[in-house]
Amino acid sequence: MSQPRILLLGAPGAGKGTQSKRLAAEYDVEHITTGDALRANKDMETEYGTPREYMEAGELVPDPVVNEIVAEALSGADGFVLDGYPRNLDQAEYLEGITDLDHVVYLDVDEETLVERLTGRRVDPETGDNYHVEFDMPDDEAVRERLVQREDDAEETVRERLRVYRENTAPVVEHYRETGRLETVDGEGTPDDVFAAIRDVIEGDASGDGDGDEPT
Repeated sequence: MSQPRILLLGAPGAGKGTQSKRLAAEYDVEHITTGDALRANKDMETEYGTPREYMEAGELVPDPVVNEIVAEALSGADGFVLDGYPRNLDQAEYLEGITDLDHVVYLDVDEETLVERLTGRRVDPETGDNYHVEFDMPDDEAVRERLVQREDDAEETVRERLRVYRENTAPVVEHYRETGRLETVDGEGTPDDVFAAIRDVIEGDASGDGDGDEPT
């Protein structure tokens, strides 16, 4: 199919990063994340300064700056998978003014499953490779022994991240649901199963997938 414009939504741990990369490769479109866009345009001048000024000060980049950076990233893309934006209703309204989305896909995952996925992640401090204690451990015993849990994957931190998500970003999901644009996919299957379900939605065969939301 032609190059679609896809917004992928979901809580931390829902698998947005994995699925976004696969979708971008499948449909030959740009994979646009807020973090990547900010890093690629950190010296871009805006009315509110550059992203670099906020990033180097350890401060959150304000919405108006993020909006301009995302607009710049989208302007050069014929098709895209947008991951990590919008994070709140104001950003969602801004997005509607700068592009027309073909699909708004929400990866639905139970909160306890999200906690299990995030707290089970481990990283190899020597290579930066990521693993999971239940789903993906290295065969090499030496590697297994040196794996560590990142601070932001500790359970208390994970639950706080999910609380912030519910407060700020869950209303974005409801916004698209209320407008009839949300296409919900069960995100608790294997990565291959979830990808196949998303692809069915995008290509117009949503039978058996999602929760009955209207297709875009």
